[in-house]
Amino acid sequence: MDQTNLAEKENTCKTSWDDYLKAYYEKPSSLKSWSGYDLKEIYTPADRPEENYEKDVADAGTYPFTRGIHANMFRGRLWTKREVVGIGSPADTHARLKYLSEQGGSGLNTIADVTYEMGLDADHPWAVNEVGLTGVNITSIKDMETLTKDIPLDKVSWSLITASTAAPVTMAQYIAVAEDRGYKLDALRGSIQNDPIHFRYCGFRPACPLDLSIKLGSDVMEFCTEKMRKWYYTTVNMYDLREQGINAPQEVAFGFGIAMCYIDELIRRGLDIDDFAPRFTFYVSCHMDIFEEVAKIRAARRMWARLLKDKYGAKDPRSMQFRFAVHTAGCSLIPQQPLNNIVRIAYEALTAVLGGVQSLHCCSYDEPMCLPSEKAHLQALRTQQILAYETGVTNVADPLGGSYYVESLTDKMEEESLKIMKQVEDLGGMEEAIRTESLDRQCESEAIKRQKELDNGEKLSVGVNVFTEKQEKTTPLGVQRVSAKSAKQQIEEVKELKRTRNMKKLRDAIKCLRDDVGAGKNTIPAMIEATRAFGTTGELLGTVREVFGYPYDPMETLESPFN
Repeated sequence: MDQTNLAEKENTCKTSWDDYLKAYYEKPSSLKSWSGYDLKEIYTPADRPEENYEKDVADAGTYPFTRGIHANMFRGRLWTKREVVGIGSPADTHARLKYLSEQGGSGLNTIADVTYEMGLDADHPWAVNEVGLTGVNITSIKDMETLTKDIPLDKVSWSLITASTAAPVTMAQYIAVAEDRGYKLDALRGSIQNDPIHFRYCGFRPACPLDLSIKLGSDVMEFCTEKMRKWYYTTVNMYDLREQGINAPQEVAFGFGIAMCYIDELIRRGLDIDDFAPRFTFYVSCHMDIFEEVAKIRAARRMWARLLKDKYGAKDPRSMQFRFAVHTAGCSLIPQQPLNNIVRIAYEALTAVLGGVQSLHCCSYDEPMCLPSEKAHLQALRTQQILAYETGVTNVADPLGGSYYVESLTDKMEEESLKIMKQVEDLGGMEEAIRTESLDRQCESEAIKRQKELDNGEKLSVGVNVFTEKQEKTTPLGVQRVSAKSAKQQIEEVKELKRTRNMKKLRDAIKCLRDDVGAGKNTIPAMIEATRAFGTTGELLGTVREVFGYPYDPMETLESPFN
């Protein structure tokens, strides 16, 4: 070996050992929580000197439910293991649902694609290249029949993830299919996301004007309260808000602000808080900071109990229980070194269980690249099953309760969330904060702040700004491809339906819907009859939009065929 090569080798070894020593003596890069709050080196009883256990914490199952809404928590029943499914056509989605059920999933969970959430039929000019790419499009009752085929609707718990103003149409389609199969409405168990107010922040503003969102979202809640007592009629989506880049206390504060918009409307309609509040649920994010996220959930339970009791006068303990599902944080997943996402998802799922979750969806590791493949979907479900059966975290209610750190952080999360809620109240309430776009500006500001933290290294993300490698060109378990043939077939079936249906029957049903909207009635009964007459999602929503003074088509491309 010549001297030059020897010197290069020695220099390389020296550099390697320098890196080794640096790693050996490495310390945390940040001494703040994910949301930016300073943390002490150690927490002691002195950090909560005035704690009143019975008043501020209490046992699980006891007001204010800080430690959980049930006394025995997972000893009584494990959380519902739901994996979100929405891929290609209704038939494709049905097949994946059956597969996950056979693999041990304990709840069905289907998500609509962006075209459906926007209120567009599969044959809409703006939809034809997007059908089934991000979920499933249910244009008509026939699609819902295909999606639910051979599934006993009175035995399963089905979560319908339709969040936008399309939610009442989804509900009408599901009810029509269920009734036509002979099921009683009060026997159906499940939930619908139905939170159109928040969906304007997910890219769907044209489909979700505020007044229409409150009207249609509340129609679903009112109808289910009166007719479907086992059904959870909304899941206020704090998760999607968190995905915009906001911090943990903002997630709680903004989510509660939106929830109060619906509560106030239902009370204006004459419903009693204890009639409907027991079926109120939330969709919560679990991010990467384990202790902050557990503290956020515990604080949210306590805050909700006090809000419902003190502000709204609830008397039924069930009204005061903060029921929530968790979606592990999609925004924490990255395409670089994708197998690392399995680890991130597992930690976030652990956080959800430590926080006392009722229903859990684990992201799939490949979501930054594609819809979940079958193998990735299975891995996400197995993550939940390992948590449930192997780790021991289900044996004790609120296992982190009593930790000086966690209890202090819970107080901090509540304090900061209440401070933000007061700021929203001072603006005139959540409706005013949305109308004036104050909420938009706060979300944008926080998103920019998060990006700067990554750019300058305040937050470290393995594979992004630390321990980077050459970008992979393949995904380990392959990628999910949406069948172009399935989408084309669904579009052709929609066109055929529109050519062959009884237009007189449909026009009569659409007129009834228009009349009910104009009279201020609940839209769900008329929507059920219109969907039975093969009215489509776009036609039902377009009719309601016109009565409210909005364009029939949110994309302002099509005119109503009923005028």
